[in-house]
Amino acid sequence: MREIKKQYVVDEENRPIAVQIDLETFREMEEVIENRALFELMTEQSPEEALDIAAARRHYAELESWCS
Repeated sequence: MREIKKQYVVDEENRPIAVQIDLETFREMEEVIENRALFELMTEQSPEEALDIAAARRHYAELESWCS
């Protein structure tokens, strides 16, 4: 597993309230999440409702253009 370089944002009492990561890492994480969601959509459907490869690729392309 890849190490995620992060920086903690703290409040005035030095309590962590947020985490910052670089944009490249965020995009990689976003892609993993999208791929997992698409996999779940494809596998949870009944065989009649499942996406074929071409439909899955179209759907993924739409997700990419929406997120860009």
